[in-house]
This record gives sequence, structure tokens and C-alpha cells, in this order.
Amino acid sequence: MNIKKRLDEAIRDVPNFPKPGILFKDITPIFLDSQLCDDIAENIINTFLHQHGKIDAICAIESRGFFLGILIANKLKVPLFPVRKAGKLPAQTRAYSYDLEYGSATLEIHTGVVQPGWKVMIHDDLLATGGTAVAAAELVKAEGGDVAGFSFIASLDFLGGDQRIRQYSSNIVSAINFS
Repeated sequence: MNIKKRLDEAIRDVPNFPKPGILFKDITPIFLDSQLCDDIAENIINTFLHQHGKIDAICAIESRGFFLGILIANKLKVPLFPVRKAGKLPAQTRAYSYDLEYGSATLEIHTGVVQPGWKVMIHDDLLATGGTAVAAAELVKAEGGDVAGFSFIASLDFLGGDQRIRQYSSNIVSAINFS
């Protein structure tokens, strides 16, 4: 069975979460299957490297981006650095605030972790409207890195997030896309 079919079976729909009218795509069942996790990471790596070539680091977005981000980084033998919600990183940080459809949010990165000119793959679990990925890209750029592209377990294409992040890179990889 191919990866897209396996993901489609593993990802569950949760109606009316986190608020009425939203159909939430819950990826947590994926993590019950270690082989599926490994196969997703391999799929992302092979697709991404075929499109772009070498990368120097992974930027994993809090919190579900950490789950496969570290697996991908370890397989590639490259460093991983986190982008987290404001107030979660202990050392000096750089912040980026952005608007959401229901408010605003701020993400932070430790200063000095991105080496100038590093080609960075930004990884998160899911691409929806693209706001979080844009914030991570802005932080990578502000720290002197180059956005090599983005990877996601799943993409909700109907929300248009891919259009928002194309200004940073057209190299966008999702293991599964929902139209």
C-alpha cells in the first residue's frame, strides 16, 4: 500500500474541533505506527532532496513539527533547531508576530543557531493557511539562513497556504494533500 493511502487511513477527521464548523485533521494516530513514521520521513527526504538537493539544517515548528523533524534531521545527519511559541525558549531569542484567523501569535527562535547562508528546510506537521510557516521563514531569514523549502506531513490545499509560502521557496513537499 502506498504512503498516501496509508496516511489517508491513519489520519482521522474530528468534526467541530477546535471550534464549530472546523473539520480537524488529527495526525496523532500516525505516531502509533513506527514504520509509517519512518516511511513518511523517507518520503519527505527523497522528494525534497530530488527537488532541491543538499540542505544544511532542519527548522522544526512547535510542537508537532518536532515529531518527524528530528527523525528527518537524524536521517540526513544535519542539525535541527526549534521555532517555538513565545516564552518557551530559555536563551536570547528573536521573535516574529503574525495574525491568525482568530487572533495573533508570536514565534521565537534562539539567536545565533542559524549559520549564515545555511540552506534550511522548514518542517511542520500540517500546512493550513501558511501563517506559521511564514513566521518560521521570516525568523530563518532574519538569522541569516536561506529557506531551501518546506516539508509537511499533510497539506490542506483548499486553504491556500502554499500560495503564501511560495514567496520564500517553491520547494514545498507534503506526504499527503487534502483538496
